[in-house]
Amino acid sequence: MTTSLYDLTVPVFDRALNALAGVLTKGEAFATEKGIDPAVLLNARLAPDMAPLTAQIQRVTDSVKGVLTRVGGVENVVFEDNETSFTELQARIARARAMLASTPREALDGKEAAEVLFSTPNRTLTFTGQSYVLSFALPNIYFHVTTAYAILRHNGVQIGKLDYLGAA
Repeated sequence: MTTSLYDLTVPVFDRALNALAGVLTKGEAFATEKGIDPAVLLNARLAPDMAPLTAQIQRVTDSVKGVLTRVGGVENVVFEDNETSFTELQARIARARAMLASTPREALDGKEAAEVLFSTPNRTLTFTGQSYVLSFALPNIYFHVTTAYAILRHNGVQIGKLDYLGAA
């Protein structure tokens, strides 16, 4: 039995985004309850050279969009990286989830062997659709979801594994 590229991406990414929205909701509630300026959490990072919480959310949604556009040929929608509040980050997540919901199965299925290019300022990486999803996009998405979770947890937000899994 083969698992389709659609099944490896759209429902998996949607669940990750839903869980991410849930931990952000708890982060915002924590800030309100404790009288903490939300910017403290939004700008928090695990280490001085790591990106803050806001950027973690931006990278997750960018990675989701990247799969849909690079592999699925879905029209790219620009998400400005200008969010400064929990509400704006939730809206960004909602936009990414809407892109997932509107992506037809046939946009991704059958693209396992398609050439996918990922360019950075220093080089261009070449993948197949399947290798891009499995060896680059999925690990990258989960890295940033995990880091966002860890930033909030490190700052005292009462979240646990079930929150991370979207099952809380």
